[in-house]
Amino acid sequence: GIVLGVLVALAVRPGERLRPGIAFAGRGVLQAAVVLLGAQLSLGQVLRVGVGSLPVMVVTLAVCLATAYWLGRRLGIVRDLRTLIGVGTGICGASAIAAVTPVIGAAEAEVAYAVSTIFVFNIAAVLVFPALGHLLGLSQHAFGLFAGTAVNDMSSVVATATTYGGPAADYAVVVKLARTLLIIPVCLGLAALTRRHARTARHEGGGAGPVRVGRLIPWFLVGFLVLAAVNTAGLVPSAAHGPLNTLAVFLITVALSAIGLSTEPSRLRRTGPAPLLLGGCLWLVVSATSLAVQFLTAHL
Repeated sequence: GIVLGVLVALAVRPGERLRPGIAFAGRGVLQAAVVLLGAQLSLGQVLRVGVGSLPVMVVTLAVCLATAYWLGRRLGIVRDLRTLIGVGTGICGASAIAAVTPVIGAAEAEVAYAVSTIFVFNIAAVLVFPALGHLLGLSQHAFGLFAGTAVNDMSSVVATATTYGGPAADYAVVVKLARTLLIIPVCLGLAALTRRHARTARHEGGGAGPVRVGRLIPWFLVGFLVLAAVNTAGLVPSAAHGPLNTLAVFLITVALSAIGLSTEPSRLRRTGPAPLLLGGCLWLVVSATSLAVQFLTAHL
C-alpha cells in the first residue's frame, strides 16, 4: 500500500482538493485500525503463556528502545524517526508505528521511511530465522518465543514460525499478541514526553498548568484495551475474528497508502541511509537479545 501510494504520487501528484481525505485516512483510519487489533487479543491467552515469556519481551523492548535512542542520536536521525523505528522494531512493526504516530505527531515522510525500514527486515527475518533456528537447534517452543519477540508484524511472525513448525507458530502468535500490549505503556510514556516537550517549548516564565493524566491517554488506545477486554470476556464471536482481522489489515493498508500519497520522495532522499542502518542494527540487537535472555532464563 505504501509503495503504491508513493508510485501514484510520483505519477500524478494529488491536488489540494484530495488532501483532507488523504490526511483523514492517514490518521483517523489508522487509529480505527489500531482499535480493531484489540479484537485479536485474549488476556486469558496471554496469562496462559506464562510469566516466563515476560522477561524476554520486556528486556528485548527495553534494549531496543535504549539502542534506538543512543545510536539514533549518534547517526544524526531526528527524534520522531528514531522513535518510530525503535517502537516498530521493538513491539509490532507497522501496528506500533500506527499507534505511536498520532501520539508524537510524526510527519508522513518519517512514517513512510520507518514502515519501509521495518518491512525490509521483516522479509529478512522470514528468510533467515528458520535456518538460524535449525542451526542453533531451537525447540518448537524456543523458536516460537524467538519469532514472537524478534519479528515485527504479525504476518511476518506467522510466516516465520509456520516455516519452523505448527507448535512454534501457535506459541509465537500468543507471544506476539502479548507483546502487542506493550503498545499501551509505551504510548502513554511517549505522550507524556511529547506533552512535556511541548510545554517546555511554550514556557516563557511559568504559565503552564498541571498536566492532566486523562489527556495523556489517546482515545484509540482506550478503544484497543476495551475491545481486548470484550474479546477476553468471550463477547466477540470466534467467527468474527477472521473478518475483524481482515478489516484491521485493510484499514492499515488504506492508511499506509494515504501516507504513501503524502510522501515527498525528495524528503526521503534528503534523509539519507542512516535510518536504514539504524533499523538493521536494531534488528540484530533485538534478535541477539531475545536469544540471550532465553538462554539466561533456561528457555533454550
